[in-house]
Amino acid sequence: MARAREVYYYDHGTDFGLSGFAGALAARTGLRLDERVTLALAARRAEDEDVQLGRDVRLLLDSGLPDEALREVWLAAARRRFDPADEGTDVRAWLRRVSEACPPRVLERDPYEERSLDEVRPTVAEDELREAVAAEIASNRAGLARAVAVPNAVPALLRVVREVDADLGLRLFLRVAKSYSVPLGKESYDRLTALGQRLAYPSDAVHEGLEVHWPPVDPGRRDLGVGRFGAQMLAAVFRGTDWHHEGTVRENILRVIDADHGDVPGSYAAVLLEDARRLLDSALSDPALDALWRAVSRRVRVTGADEFDADVRAWLERVAGECREHLARIDPCYSPYVSSARTELAEPVLREVREAARADVAEVRAVAPVLEDVVTAVDPDLGFRLLLQLLSAYAVPVTGTRRARYLELAERLGYGPEHVEDHLPGPGN
Repeated sequence: MARAREVYYYDHGTDFGLSGFAGALAARTGLRLDERVTLALAARRAEDEDVQLGRDVRLLLDSGLPDEALREVWLAAARRRFDPADEGTDVRAWLRRVSEACPPRVLERDPYEERSLDEVRPTVAEDELREAVAAEIASNRAGLARAVAVPNAVPALLRVVREVDADLGLRLFLRVAKSYSVPLGKESYDRLTALGQRLAYPSDAVHEGLEVHWPPVDPGRRDLGVGRFGAQMLAAVFRGTDWHHEGTVRENILRVIDADHGDVPGSYAAVLLEDARRLLDSALSDPALDALWRAVSRRVRVTGADEFDADVRAWLERVAGECREHLARIDPCYSPYVSSARTELAEPVLREVREAARADVAEVRAVAPVLEDVVTAVDPDLGFRLLLQLLSAYAVPVTGTRRARYLELAERLGYGPEHVEDHLPGPGN
């Protein structure tokens, strides 16, 4: 039977509990850690509402794990930064004192919070989770054995998963992998990310500090974690005149190109650079580029000479330059290129653009001919994404069979379903 679990991302922004505590100790520099300092740090984390730290410790204390297994897991997670044996005590006695420093506590929530959390509370069966976590540890056994300077760390981690708590075992495994920079394959990373999502972890609890063997940057990838990307996302970020509340022009560009959390580093910069280069290298005239950008970013009436995009061609060159600089920092070996255009989808995309040209919104009708040129002479994929952004910017609803066609096109182009569902207006929007 699946048990109701905590919604961890509600109370934590990064790693938490015993794994977060181990990571905090491993990251400390300077003076040697002693027991007094560790207990003070544990108490401080508990006071900062990390109630999971005490819960994790009590799970271990209440288990039947022998002291040696507890010590091996702890030393591996904390990168041997603190060993209770150096203080003349054993690990179980130290954990008892940590438990005393982090007494049981229930966070106060109002009824609305409780109802909201209950609606999204994970219900993952312990047997299912135990099997999945143990499989990930086993699949990375060789890398762990090579990197982790604690004998028998892998068997000890597996015992935590199988005999104590699979959730705690998963977080301790991730912490050990981070502490010793154990390289994980992209497939394993994807499975761990999926487990973290099912358990309602904050996203940083999985990916922050994890060493991943990423595949090469591919500007043709469309299965990116964020629903929008490339020129479509650039237009969404710089929509109208509100963008400056989020920072400078450059800071907002970086919001678009540095959104790789969970994806191959550099992916968002590569896609945006490809979009910019397709538009800049196309036969579209300067007036057409200007009309296209101002429509999809809803900046048709924002045309002052001192605006950052007064010259749209120069603006796109600036964006492309930022992308190249970012890629050079992320992957110095990457040589930017433009992937093959999705010409096989030109006709179905073109039909949707022509249907959208009948919208009641004058700005949509006015730019439709330019969008047709993007589809037929630049790239149907880019044309479809800009169509989605245009309809979103002007809240043009897409419903019924037409919406189903959009979802089908998105799937054929490799987008996730949220690319349409999360951003395209439906009935009543």
